[in-house]
Amino acid sequence: MSVLLSHQDGAVLTLTLNRPEVHNAFNAALIAALHGAFSEVPADVRAIILRGEGKSFCAGADLTWMKEASGYSHEENVADAQRLSAMLNAIYQCPVPVIADVHGAAYGGGVGLTACADIAIAKTGTKFMLSEVRLGLTPATISPFVLRAMGERVAMRYFVSAEAFGPDLALRCGLLQGVDEDVDGVAKAIAANGPEAVQAAKALVRDFAGMPVDDALRDETAERIAARRASEEGREGIAAFLEKRSPAWRDA
Repeated sequence: MSVLLSHQDGAVLTLTLNRPEVHNAFNAALIAALHGAFSEVPADVRAIILRGEGKSFCAGADLTWMKEASGYSHEENVADAQRLSAMLNAIYQCPVPVIADVHGAAYGGGVGLTACADIAIAKTGTKFMLSEVRLGLTPATISPFVLRAMGERVAMRYFVSAEAFGPDLALRCGLLQGVDEDVDGVAKAIAANGPEAVQAAKALVRDFAGMPVDDALRDETAERIAARRASEEGREGIAAFLEKRSPAWRDA
């Protein structure tokens, strides 16, 4: 049985964690499957939905796998952690928008997956927990992504307390962008837009967030919009709007 299910409907690819018997906890096989899927996205995919099979989205690391890792040498443990980090980064750096559809439990690495997605939407009743310190560990590998998503002050509390929190707090602090919304509808809305423009828009957020609004940044933004205006896709989009027809990419 595959640990990661894949289904493509038009331009939307759905990837489903498929270890429901352990609440979709990470092991080496699932980490490798996720890394491969997000590193080799088909050219015709415009949006990706990440889901979990069964009762939970992802309960973090499989403790049986973690127990095995505790017997590794330092070098083996570093290499193992780097594989997890590479998988998370593949999701974060994926060129097309990634939507996390979160339900049930999102613990530890499950919070990391949520933070790596571009858009995260949870069901009412979802429970989040950065539970690592309860096990004498830390959320080190997921921390760069979680800090960026949640902010320093909120992350500090939940990193050190391991308290559970719900969608309301996750929404307020920025970890989530919606609760009980139509995830498939969001993906279809993304897929209806110019695919190159969507990727370029995602890059704007990744490249410019937190940068000072100085002459260099304004010059770069002018260069980027000039490139989009002159692009084949940009010209087609403007022509389609003026001619009151669908742009070519919607028929692709």
